[in-house]
Amino acid sequence: MLVTGAGAASATKVDTQLKIRDITPNPVVVKAGAETTAYFDIGASSDVQKVELSVAPAEGFRTMRAKDVKDLEGWRFAIGFNENDPAGKWKATAVAFDAKGKEVAKDTAFFAVEIEKGKAETRISRFSADPWKVRKGKSIYFSGRLQVNDDGWEGVRGEKVNIYVRTSGSSGWKWVGSDWTDRRGKFYAKTKAYRSGFFRAVYAGDDELEGSTSRSDYVRVYGSWWRR
Repeated sequence: MLVTGAGAASATKVDTQLKIRDITPNPVVVKAGAETTAYFDIGASSDVQKVELSVAPAEGFRTMRAKDVKDLEGWRFAIGFNENDPAGKWKATAVAFDAKGKEVAKDTAFFAVEIEKGKAETRISRFSADPWKVRKGKSIYFSGRLQVNDDGWEGVRGEKVNIYVRTSGSSGWKWVGSDWTDRRGKFYAKTKAYRSGFFRAVYAGDDELEGSTSRSDYVRVYGSWWRR
């Protein structure tokens, strides 16, 4: 990234000075889907006619394409950062030139860019309610796996998954049990069979993970008539 600005010259010879005085905010925190503007304040002596400012990741990245840059009053610049920019340590370099275009001073400063990722996608796979046919009063067993999409689907450990039922003739879902996922993301639960219906597993999500709901699995319960 390269930006330039212009300043007033002094008729009196002075010792050339250049300083990146402030970078605000630091760190530059970028939220997913948004842009954060960083302001660069540079101090320069009166013999400086032009300042070029470049910013780039401090290490390990290719040259970046130019961005929209605002040239503010004096030696101040504004640069927008978004989630496509690499996170980590960045370097700002200011170069001063005199009236003849000769480089007369240089200064560098470091700042950090932090990217706040959005919530990760989750899913509940292989959810099952067994057996598919059971006598009233016996147990129904549930199993499944909670996974997160982290460059591929992986199990999520230590998260609570709830089991709900929608019995035949009902439009609402009722909680019947829950379990915490193991290191592979697997969970197990059981409940007493009272009435035929559809069962499903639900993960509510948290600050980093999106919630998810499994497919529904039907269990037929037979035996004496259902009584409240």
